[in-house]
Amino acid sequence: MARLQFGTFLAPHHPLGEHPTLQFQRDLDFAAQLDRLGFDEFWCGEHHSTGWEMIASPEMFLAAAAQTTHTIRLGTGVISLPYHHPFNVAQRMVQLDHMSRGRAMFGSGPGALPSDARTMGISPMVLRDRQDEALGVIRRLLAGGDRFSYESEWFTLNDAALQMLPLQEQMPMTVASSISPSGMQLAGKYGIGALSIASTSTEGIVALPTLWGFAEEAAAAHGQVVDRRDWRVLMSWHLAETKEQARREAVHGLQRWHNEYNVHVLGRPGAVRVDDPWALLEQVAEGGASGGGAAVIGTPDDLVAAIRNLQDLTGGFGVVLGFAHDWANKENSMRSWEMMARYVIPALNGYVKPLQASADYVSANRGELMAGASAAVMSKIMGHQGAAQAMATTMANIAKAREAGESDTTFRPGAGLADAHKAGAPSTEE
Repeated sequence: MARLQFGTFLAPHHPLGEHPTLQFQRDLDFAAQLDRLGFDEFWCGEHHSTGWEMIASPEMFLAAAAQTTHTIRLGTGVISLPYHHPFNVAQRMVQLDHMSRGRAMFGSGPGALPSDARTMGISPMVLRDRQDEALGVIRRLLAGGDRFSYESEWFTLNDAALQMLPLQEQMPMTVASSISPSGMQLAGKYGIGALSIASTSTEGIVALPTLWGFAEEAAAAHGQVVDRRDWRVLMSWHLAETKEQARREAVHGLQRWHNEYNVHVLGRPGAVRVDDPWALLEQVAEGGASGGGAAVIGTPDDLVAAIRNLQDLTGGFGVVLGFAHDWANKENSMRSWEMMARYVIPALNGYVKPLQASADYVSANRGELMAGASAAVMSKIMGHQGAAQAMATTMANIAKAREAGESDTTFRPGAGLADAHKAGAPSTEE
């Protein structure tokens, strides 16, 4: 596999109680920080209920983020296609691509929250089929070509063509995948990437090893090709210098997120309230992702081991996305992401290896190198002494010649300068 790429997945999951305007600003600052740290991708989602997930339009948010970032790619993670007319989605993605100077990534899904679908009067039974149908139409629109019409039970196109195409020749596309095969099968059908969002749970990690096979099978059935480098796997972590420090920083925020969001708001199957924050932490982070736990709360070394284990478990993927959360306070959360950039990414991608090899070589050969350097220094010193002696001899001969009344032209100083060159000293002719 090629080097891994890294990014974040911002749902977002912000606890209630903070000013929403400041939450938006904090998330924009987060995007700018990851850009400065050299992360590759930034994804944010679309939600319309629950209170915690308050970005309704990822395209609007990412257009703002594009103005304060430079190289990080900006992805809709994800647009819920059944909620929108496909033509409008295609147009907004084209505009985002131009406003971000070709950094847009199009991620789609059927819609994650039952409360969103109910609000809009859409039956959960039609969500996945509508995502499939809309995705096919959007891909056709983004590719350009002849105008076409399309009739559906929920949207209509008449002689449709986009008046403007993406800035990128091929805009990256991905679909959300959970524990079931449906997301991977859709990725295979269209030959695009997949974003495994359930891998932050123990159940999701258990399902990961089998998921890529569904994408490959679907791709073969539809004459497409899929690439593991386009498979994005979501992971949860919080890092500090020691495991104990990381646990202290995250323990109470983790409990609030679990009890107030997973249990109280979503009512996720199997999620029960846990009153002991330390017991919950052990449950969520026991062994980290390398030991079957849903999160890594520890040191950069712990996360390196977890990612390597997950690569072995799945057969390989291309992008690691960190689930953005508020388990720790703002300062410690930002520091965790900085530690990810400073230590985890270079360790996994081999950036440190040649530096370490160079240091090890010098250490192993220190005696020989020092002996050679000492000999060279002594030789240079002796050479300068020889050159100085030759110059002194030349000047003495000139003085004797003048005293004897001889013309300066009868004296040939070339031999003296040549001797100085042979002695290793620089001459005035250089």
